[in-house]
Amino acid sequence: MFTKILIANRGEIARRINRTAQAMGIHTVAVYSSADAHALHVQECNEAVCLGEPEAAQSYLNIDKVIAAARQTGAQAIHPGYGFLSENAAFAQACANAHITFIGPGVEAIRIMGSKSEAKACVQPAGVPLIPGYFGADQTLHTLQSEAERIGFPLMIKAVAGGGGKGIRIVNSAGDLQAALESCQREAKNAFGDATVMLEKQIIKPRHVEVQVFADTHGNVVHLFERDCSAQRRHQKVIEEAPAFGLTEAQREAFGRTAVQVAKAVNYVGAGTVEFLLDARGEFFFMEMNTRLQVEHPVTEMITGFDLVQWQIEIAAGLPLPATQETIHIDGHAFEARLYAENPEQGFLPAIGTVELWEAPQAIEFRTGTHAGRTAGIRLDSSMRSGLSVSPYYDPMVGKLVTWAPTREAALNKLADALAQLRCVGVKNNLAWLRSLCLHPEFAAGGYDTGLIDRMTVNTEATPVKAIDDPTLHALAGLARWALHGQTMHRKTSDPLAMLDGFYSSAPPLREDRWAERNHIFATHTHVAVHADQAVVQCGALSLSFTFDWPLQHASLSRLKGSIASGPHAGSAFDLIWHGDNLSIHVGAEQASLQWQNPAHIRADQGHDAHGVAAPMPGKVFAVFVKVGDTVKKGQPLIGLEAMKMEHTLNSPCDGVVQTIPHPVGDQVTEGTELIHFFEDAKSA
Repeated sequence: MFTKILIANRGEIARRINRTAQAMGIHTVAVYSSADAHALHVQECNEAVCLGEPEAAQSYLNIDKVIAAARQTGAQAIHPGYGFLSENAAFAQACANAHITFIGPGVEAIRIMGSKSEAKACVQPAGVPLIPGYFGADQTLHTLQSEAERIGFPLMIKAVAGGGGKGIRIVNSAGDLQAALESCQREAKNAFGDATVMLEKQIIKPRHVEVQVFADTHGNVVHLFERDCSAQRRHQKVIEEAPAFGLTEAQREAFGRTAVQVAKAVNYVGAGTVEFLLDARGEFFFMEMNTRLQVEHPVTEMITGFDLVQWQIEIAAGLPLPATQETIHIDGHAFEARLYAENPEQGFLPAIGTVELWEAPQAIEFRTGTHAGRTAGIRLDSSMRSGLSVSPYYDPMVGKLVTWAPTREAALNKLADALAQLRCVGVKNNLAWLRSLCLHPEFAAGGYDTGLIDRMTVNTEATPVKAIDDPTLHALAGLARWALHGQTMHRKTSDPLAMLDGFYSSAPPLREDRWAERNHIFATHTHVAVHADQAVVQCGALSLSFTFDWPLQHASLSRLKGSIASGPHAGSAFDLIWHGDNLSIHVGAEQASLQWQNPAHIRADQGHDAHGVAAPMPGKVFAVFVKVGDTVKKGQPLIGLEAMKMEHTLNSPCDGVVQTIPHPVGDQVTEGTELIHFFEDAKSA
């Protein structure tokens, strides 16, 4: 067995691998970029080596630097995690050349399965069912157009070296093909260094089902059943579950048998994931094989009780598989929700910044097995703590919340409850949206297809339905404003009565505040009467009473917690968290986000139509679709911005005439930078 391994990854991935390795008595080495100098994986591993600048190409993707770090520290093996270099055949070969064990499959298996087209050609002789398509080397526009006509629309363009939902476009008609090809090839080149694409017939209303396989160097191959990954947006998985809902035992056996055939076709060793599409008729088709452990592997660990990272390390050390197919069984049901720093209200655009408050429910971090993960029923794999930042250089996922229970319904309810308890303040995130997905009737029923989230978010209405009634919401907002004022006074005096300057036990004054909830602006008119730890808030015709703790302050946020004594939510706990002018309101399991309209920050022109388009995040301009003097319509594509490894198209917020385009293709821009400016009066153009 190895005595020291290097973990060639970052964040929760590196922490997850480190936890198992150290439990096995193995000394661990972290690598990091200068942007991750204070990251948790750096603190927790036994040693750490800085690879260089924040850009992944200069650090985590730099093969020479990673190999040098392993040599420098005497690491006998390298675990690549998932993402970055985990499916890079050149990296696996570099490890072999340096006489360092690569904890993963062989070079040839990575190479074959790293090309979607070559993978299909490899597994076809084994009788693996394939989706009709074109997988050839001829990438000329004429050939691709001809093949597209042969396959028929709708179809999918896929980067042959793709993964993680990148390099994929859906094309509904021949007229859309060329633009989609150019966009897909450009994104594939930037993400994978290979612009080669293939075409596949789009399966209508498919389910995305994948099977976890393991193989050792002794010729043994097993599967650990399937996961359903159909809850996706932009072809990226959002919530995964295991086992897949509604499969017959015959279907489950066929999935597992076919996945093992795929692994054997390339003499596979280690952990792999074979991905399929399941259509409405019950037929399934091979898509690809990921030659690594997946982000969603915890749900498999929770239903089988095995530590899959431990399996990887033992297999790489030459040990046989620790279980046979006959001894691997499904126990219960598990869900995993991916926690992202992103803004669901703006098309899930990634967000960056400092997480001022990260507060998780009682959960076991990274633990696996029957007596660990299942006993608690909640597992949190994360790299986040209060005060840490979400960087613009890497994927915006900040963690994974995993739940297990004996039944699907119980596991899903546990996930929804855990999401309601999790606090992430300071950066836009998808926690409330994930909970709304858990509660969506079609998702809760099971058997949903990959188009579920698109149907939920039609017309970009991606936020959850309001669950806190307006009177309670308005009363709590008014209470929060009064408490914040009292806390401000507390900074000037330690006298409790002086701290509550502005709070009155009788004849309180009327307070008016304006708030924004999504695109809705509303005003609250509240009277607040306070005595000791009791507050009565008069909001319109409704009078609500609350008990609360004294206002708390931590770093750059303030907080008020208590319970509602009367009204529609009587008996429920509330949690009010201020960060700047943003207020998070939690009532029981429900939550809302408001923005106080600070009079000092409201511009005189607020409310008028926009006269330009600004960057919603830091990024690089990769395309400009208009030119100065063009007349554009609301919703028309204007400019393309590449950020956090994805392409984003910014559309016009209004009709107008382009006056200036300050930043050409190739420019790096910061959040808020104006990218397009319109003439304020179209006639002046």
